[in-house]
Amino acid sequence: MNTVLLGSTGIKVKQNAFGALPVQRDDMETSVKILRRAYEGGMRFFDTARAYSDSEEKIGAALADVRSDIFIASKSMAKKPDDFKLQLDTSLNKLRTDYIDIYQFHCADRVYRPNDGTGMYECMLEAKAAGKINHIGITAHKIEIVFEAVKSGLYETLQFPFSYLSGPREIELVKLCREQNVGFIAMKGLAGGLITNSKAAMAFMNDFDNVLPIWGIQRMSELEEWLAYFNDTPVMDDETATYIAEERKTLSGDFCRGCGYCMPCPQGILINQCARMSLMLRRAPSANWLTPAMQEEMRKTEKCIDCRQCVSRCPYSLDTPSLLRKNYEDYKKILAGEIRVD
Repeated sequence: MNTVLLGSTGIKVKQNAFGALPVQRDDMETSVKILRRAYEGGMRFFDTARAYSDSEEKIGAALADVRSDIFIASKSMAKKPDDFKLQLDTSLNKLRTDYIDIYQFHCADRVYRPNDGTGMYECMLEAKAAGKINHIGITAHKIEIVFEAVKSGLYETLQFPFSYLSGPREIELVKLCREQNVGFIAMKGLAGGLITNSKAAMAFMNDFDNVLPIWGIQRMSELEEWLAYFNDTPVMDDETATYIAEERKTLSGDFCRGCGYCMPCPQGILINQCARMSLMLRRAPSANWLTPAMQEEMRKTEKCIDCRQCVSRCPYSLDTPSLLRKNYEDYKKILAGEIRVD
C-alpha cells in the first residue's frame, strides 16, 4: 500500500484513513469499538468535524490514550471569528487533546485570506501560533473554490470529493495539488454510497500516490474490508479497469451525490435521498428504500414548488427539481411492479 505524504505538512500515513462522519449514527460503545479496531488494524489518520454531532467525542473516548500515534483532522463551519474560536475549543475538549493536526474550513464557499475583512484566516494563524492546530486546511464541494484555494498558497491541505466517478477536472486538481505541494484528502471515495465495490475504489486510489482517501465507516464489517487492504492492496488490473469503465457509463451525466448541501427544503423534501432514489434502488438492498416511511418521503416530492433554492446551493449545478420528478416517477413504477429491482 502507498504511503502518502500530505503536501508540506510532513504527515506520512498509509493510503487508508478513517472518515468519522458515519459513526455519529452509532452508539458510543459501538463507535469506540470500531474506532479502536481501526487503530489496531493500522489506520492512523482520523477525519471528523464539529458539525458531525458526537463524532469528535467518540474519537476522544476511543483514542485519547494513543494520541501521539495518530493524526486527527477536524473542521469548523464558522463564519465569524468568535464562533471559530468557540468551535475549536469545543473540538479540542471533545477530542481530549490539546492540539489538532489539521484544522479545516468546512464546506467553504469562499477562499479565506489574510486581510480579507473577515478575520477568519487570522483565526487559523492565531490558533497555529498558540499550538492548538498544526496545519491549515480547507474543504469544499465547488471546484472553482478549491482550484483558487490550492493556487493561493495559503492552505496546506485540501479535502474534496474524489472517486472513480470523478472526471478530468478532478484529475487535474489532484495533479495541481502535487505541483503546489498541497496535501489532497479525498472525501466521498464511494460517491455517497453509489460505489459498492470497495476493491475497485481502493484500486483507483492506489493509482494516485498523493491522495489520502478517508473512508466513511459505520459498521465493523465495512471496516474489516478496508483493513484487509493493508496486506492485500487491490491494483488496477484489466478486470477492475473494465468494471470501472462500465460503472462510469452507468453513472455518467447528472446524478445526485447525496451530499445534502441543497437542504433544508422549504417543503420538507428529503432531497439528498429522493433525488437519487432510482440509483440507490438498483445499487443497494431495495427493502431499505421501499419502507412505508420512505414511501412517504418520496410522496413529499409532489410538493415541490420549483423555488430552486436547492439548485442555487447544489455544488454540482444539478437541476434538482427535474431529478426529483424523474426519480419519483421511477419509484412509483417500482412500487407498482412495473419495474423490478433486486
